[in-house]
Amino acid sequence: MLNTTIRRHAPFWLSIAAGIAIWEIAGRSTSQAFMVPFSTTIVQLWELVQSGVFIRQFLDSAELFMTGFVLALAVGMPLGMLLARVRVLRIGVEPYIMILYATPMVALIPFILSMMGFGFAPKVLVVFLFAVFPVIYNTVEGARSIKPELIEVAQSFRSTEWALWRDVMVPYTLPYAMTGVRQAIGRALVGMIAAEFFLSSTGLGQLIMTASQNFDTAGVFASVLVIALIGVALMRAGLAIERHFARWRQ
Repeated sequence: MLNTTIRRHAPFWLSIAAGIAIWEIAGRSTSQAFMVPFSTTIVQLWELVQSGVFIRQFLDSAELFMTGFVLALAVGMPLGMLLARVRVLRIGVEPYIMILYATPMVALIPFILSMMGFGFAPKVLVVFLFAVFPVIYNTVEGARSIKPELIEVAQSFRSTEWALWRDVMVPYTLPYAMTGVRQAIGRALVGMIAAEFFLSSTGLGQLIMTASQNFDTAGVFASVLVIALIGVALMRAGLAIERHFARWRQ
C-alpha cells in the first residue's frame, strides 16, 4: 500500500523538485534585477511574514477575493441552470453572456472607476465580473447536456419542479459547473490583482507594486508565488469537491 502511494505521488513531487532546482539555477545565473533564486524568494517571504506586512495585505486580498468569488458562485450557478431550463430566456440572454465572457474585463475597470469611484465595492465588482461568466457558461452547458430521457422519467413519476432540480439537474450539472468554478478561481485571482492595481492599492497588489517601484525583485516573486500557490490549492480543492459529489458518474 505504501509503495503504491509513493509511486502514485512520486512524479508530482519529482516535478516540483525539478522546477525548484531550475528556478534556483536560473536565478543564480541571471541578474538579480530580473530574477532571484527560489531560496532568496523564500527568505524574503519569511521576512515579510515576520514583519506583519504580508499577513495584513494577505487578509485584505483574501477578503476581496472571497467576497467577489462567492457572489460569482451564488449568481452564476443558479442563473446557469435557470437559463438551461427556460429556453426563451437562454436565447435572449446567451449572446450577452458570450460577449461579456470574451470581453477583457481589465478594459472595463476605468468605466467601473468612473461610475463607482474608489473603495471596496468597485473592487468586488471587478472580481465578480472576472469570475461569474465561466461559471454561468459551464453550468449552462452542463444543464443543457442532461439527457431528455432523465427529465421524462422524472416527470413520469410526477416529480415537482423543485424535485426535478434537486434530484436530476443539480447532480448532473455539478461536474460541469465545477469545471467553470476552477476556471473562475484563476480569473478571480487575476481580477483581484487588477482591481488592487487600478482602483486603490491594497492587499497583495499593493505589495507587488511597492516591491516593483523599489526594485525589490524578491518581494515581487514572493507575492506572485503565494498567489500561484493559493490558486493551485483552491483548484485542487474544487477538483476534490467535484469528485466527491460526482461519484455517481464513476
